[in-house]
Amino acid sequence: MGDIPNKNIMGLDMYLSKKTYVQNWSHMQPSEIHKVDVKLGGKKHPHINPKGVTYIVESAMYWRKANHIHRWFVENVQKGDDNCGEYYVHREQIQELVDLCKSILDKKEKPEDVLPTLKGFFFGGTEYDEYYYGSLQETVDTLTPILEQEGDFDFTYASSW
Repeated sequence: MGDIPNKNIMGLDMYLSKKTYVQNWSHMQPSEIHKVDVKLGGKKHPHINPKGVTYIVESAMYWRKANHIHRWFVENVQKGDDNCGEYYVHREQIQELVDLCKSILDKKEKPEDVLPTLKGFFFGGTEYDEYYYGSLQETVDTLTPILEQEGDFDFTYASSW
């Protein structure tokens, strides 16, 4: 978790991205206009037209073999379809996930009742151990500040194994 994924090791990799819409329109007020600069080696990037950039996509969170978090996304975002696709996630859904993690960490809920583990090929352990609780804490610590940010942005979730 938190590390750059190593594509040479098989396993469940999970990616949450934050997407901010930055397309400018003629009807926008000057205070609403975005300025996008993409540079390569300190110079304007030769293949990117800044006026054509519609979204800025940032990595919000990366999990590795956090199968309980993946299960939550499959059941609550992907409508049960575990297919390694990319899915839009409402901000409220991310808040719900953070709240569930907090409820387990605060011992208000049993983990197997709220965020049960999920068996799968190279999905990691299914014990409610230090790794399980560590992934909950990292989820809370990473996503809470993002949810506190003002502005209009969306999330997408994708997984691979």
